[in-house]
Amino acid sequence: MTPRTDFAAWLQGTNDMTSRFVGAAGIAGLVNVAGGLPDPSLFPSERLADIAAGAIRGTPEVALGYGPTPGLPELRAEIAARFRARGAAVTAENVMITASGSQALDLIGKVLIEPGRVIGCDFPTYAGALDAFRPRAPRYRHLDLADHAGLPAALLRTDLAYLVPNFSNPTGKLVDLETRRALVAAAEETGTWLIEDDPYGALYYDGPALPGLLELSCDGGDGPYRGPVIHLGSLSKQLVPGLRVGWVIAAPEVIAQLSSAKQATDLCSNTLAQMMTLAALREGLVEEVHPRAIALYRERRSALAAAMARHISAWFDWEVPVGGMFIWARAKDRRLDVEQVVEAGLAEGVLVGPGSAFDPMGLAGPALRLNFTANDAEGLDRAMARLARAMQAVSPAAAPAGLAAG
Repeated sequence: MTPRTDFAAWLQGTNDMTSRFVGAAGIAGLVNVAGGLPDPSLFPSERLADIAAGAIRGTPEVALGYGPTPGLPELRAEIAARFRARGAAVTAENVMITASGSQALDLIGKVLIEPGRVIGCDFPTYAGALDAFRPRAPRYRHLDLADHAGLPAALLRTDLAYLVPNFSNPTGKLVDLETRRALVAAAEETGTWLIEDDPYGALYYDGPALPGLLELSCDGGDGPYRGPVIHLGSLSKQLVPGLRVGWVIAAPEVIAQLSSAKQATDLCSNTLAQMMTLAALREGLVEEVHPRAIALYRERRSALAAAMARHISAWFDWEVPVGGMFIWARAKDRRLDVEQVVEAGLAEGVLVGPGSAFDPMGLAGPALRLNFTANDAEGLDRAMARLARAMQAVSPAAAPAGLAAG
């Protein structure tokens, strides 16, 4: 028999982190602090059920039919209006609806990345973006965000830059205002596309929210926006992830090219989900959920930090983030094998995120990404006690006496 064609070569470079997380979900008693999941208790299920039923019964030809590739015009206009209220001079012409932020990243790869093009990132960075871009075979360059004067030269050595300025996944890092201004100025000076991935921008627990790169790039006119920032957003962390509705805000010529790529990908985003999102925005549902989410996640962030101090401080250092969903635990021993830690953690009944998946250049050293939004304080304490036992197995020399059971 004639041999079949080989699978695409880029598949050999994918990481198995997500599939490992999904596969481990069925383990009885497992405490999962590896994912980036919102708490389902915050989902406004009944309200969304009513919205969905009303959309299907009221306008079935729209809710159950095909829609425009860039998205429903009313939803694009609503998102543009919300960003104008934040100080960004954008219009509906600047907005395209996507099947979540993940599709936005995939489409950006199709439109802006050719094999060998250079992407500037602040490593460690979001593994999902690396996965989305991988089929395009780019190269990467680390951006030193602390070197403001050097940013224009750094961007000239890249074809585009990708950043998560608000509570980066995985580190929880918040890029300060001065650095944001320097990034925007460098992008405008060099003409470099600056991708602002912002799934966590609503999750500030301490202090006022900083303006985004998009807002800082706007000149105060009436729009449409024509600058270098490509902003990605969604309601996955603010409302519910299952709607899979996200958006891109960018210059009209970028939106046009992304729309062409999207047409060849899925023709249009789910129209029922778009109608539900529009109704949730217009009815203030996001604003109703937000204060409850902030209070719950702030408490859990503090609970995880306290549990880490009780159980794993012999092995790790960390900063407590002022927002987002993660704490980045940096190993004191740079020889630590985090893959061994993940396996030992599973044996103890806790799933943690290996930092290596977010740091393919190996710049940050061994670390773990720990999520605090999906478990209550008791579960977080139990997870850290189990992680401590796993660390005792992997790195017994640093183990404190009398580890707690959990």
